Amino acid sequence: MLDMKRLRLLWELSVRGTVVAVAEALSYSPSAVSQQLALLEREAGVPLLRKTGRTLELTPAAEALVAETEDLLAGLERAEAALHSAHAEVSGTVRIAVFQTALLAMLPQTLRRLRETHPHLRVEMVQHEPAAGLKETWARGFDLVVAEQYPGHAAPHFPGLDREPLTRDRIMLGLPAASAADAEFARVESLADAASLPWVMEPEGAASRHWALQACRSEGFDPDIRYETADLQAHLRLIESGNAVALLPGLVHYMGEPRIRLLPLEGDPHRTIFTAARAAAGAHPALSAVRTALSALAGSALHV
Repeated sequence: MLDMKRLRLLWELSVRGTVVAVAEALSYSPSAVSQQLALLEREAGVPLLRKTGRTLELTPAAEALVAETEDLLAGLERAEAALHSAHAEVSGTVRIAVFQTALLAMLPQTLRRLRETHPHLRVEMVQHEPAAGLKETWARGFDLVVAEQYPGHAAPHFPGLDREPLTRDRIMLGLPAASAADAEFARVESLADAASLPWVMEPEGAASRHWALQACRSEGFDPDIRYETADLQAHLRLIESGNAVALLPGLVHYMGEPRIRLLPLEGDPHRTIFTAARAAAGAHPALSAVRTALSALAGSALHV
């Protein structure tokens, strides 16, 4: 009989690529992972791994085991969901990956509501960029991810993840308020007018940066990116102080009145904010409770 825990390690290796990455994800030592994989290979009676340079590759037999293990893991999630559905009280732990602006705008009220309605439910949250959060949720590092999709820029898709929309978030050009603006900022009345100004953007690879670059180039210029940070609250401070402009989603200033000038863009672009979870776990009452609370907030309180 093959050991399920060892099969999980083989599945993790197929997903994460290296023994070190598997060890980090599961809080094991690399040597412990290697020992367990060696035991699995002995149990299987056929080679499962082969060395190619410094990396390990899965053999065809291992690939077949991984495919079956994926079905087994999904079946276990469905069984757990069915077990919890038999209880009237929502309980258990839900691990959420969420990006910064959604964290600040949505999580505090959602967590408070869940404490009131489901006191036996434990919610754990880690801030993650959307693409990383989607991958980690697919890889079973999280149960739910709150992610984003910019116009014309598809968020990564992973097999077995569902998607439920939460809200649409207007994108506008953020400029210093009149009191903080130099003349060159004050004269801006369109995106094209910001061609010569200093910009702040998220790091390369972020969907927001890709979209912002394309928006600027469609107006005939490459932005002068002088400041780079993934922290959109830092974007706000740089704009407020009269040092930069940026294309900002509405949730950035959801927690209070913006102390900047917001200029609508042609076409009124919006990004989409959505949740994603593994479809096999979708019926779990704890996961459903968290999604319901997020949707209720997005439907009643978020007007961005």
